[in-house]
Amino acid sequence: MDTSKKYTFTGEASGARLDKYVSEVCPDLTRSQAERLIEQGNVTVNGKPAKRGLKLANGDTITVTIPAPPPSVLSPEEIPLKIVYEDNDLMVIDKPSGLTMYPAPGHPAHTLINAILAHYPALAEMGGSPRPGIVHRLDKDTSGLIIVAKNVKAQLTLADQFSRHTVLKDYFALVKGHLSPERGIIEAPIGRNPRNRQEMAIVSGGREAKTEYRVLKYYKDYTLLEVKIYTGRTHQIRVHLQAIGFPVAGDTIYGVKVPFVNRQFLHACKLGFQLPSNGEWVEFSSLMPPDLENALKEIEKSKR
Repeated sequence: MDTSKKYTFTGEASGARLDKYVSEVCPDLTRSQAERLIEQGNVTVNGKPAKRGLKLANGDTITVTIPAPPPSVLSPEEIPLKIVYEDNDLMVIDKPSGLTMYPAPGHPAHTLINAILAHYPALAEMGGSPRPGIVHRLDKDTSGLIIVAKNVKAQLTLADQFSRHTVLKDYFALVKGHLSPERGIIEAPIGRNPRNRQEMAIVSGGREAKTEYRVLKYYKDYTLLEVKIYTGRTHQIRVHLQAIGFPVAGDTIYGVKVPFVNRQFLHACKLGFQLPSNGEWVEFSSLMPPDLENALKEIEKSKR
């Protein structure tokens, strides 16, 4: 069965483009996915199909119909999991680098979801979704804390917290260069890079993105940061830090290759949110993994 959601445009953004509006009110949709839904006739304005560039007016009724996903073909795999916390609604997992979140073209198996299914088989029954329980994500080569919902109600509650930007998300990041001042906020919209659709970039008309950083330690040619993100745009930290001239060490797309670590130096070290069951605020922390600790030791050695 299709999943239909109905929204009434009543905000102050009269004149907004339909495709941009749909991608904003449906946080799980990218701009391109919203455009595809509109082109397929799955979005109507006042009961009629509309073009993606339509300018909306206050009081317009926008109906977004998201077709049901194909049946899940996910299978459990016995992959070790470091579970930091678990209750009837969710799991908090400390994801290692190198592990993809869920199956996708080029990665049909051996993902975090496959590992979770071996631990909790009932996850496969969450609506036949190809990404059951996923409410946010980490890049394959980013390690650290991730939440996975165990039922639909918890998933909706957690997704709402992420969409309202109330979830605490802190990271360790090592950047090339001596970053100054020691504290700062980066606010710049992020969207698909028009020159390379496989990458993200700061673009006019992109989605709002806010990143805050604090210097933890200066090294000879690098700076170790604690980074807080208020939004959750794809590749947000990597794009924002590159934009101010301090790319993430080891990042082969937006950063710089370095001899002491074979992946991007990025680790989700702290996660805070309200439990779906009772609204209690909880926080979880993850120590820096051994490969990143060793990288810092190598930098220290090179100073001598």
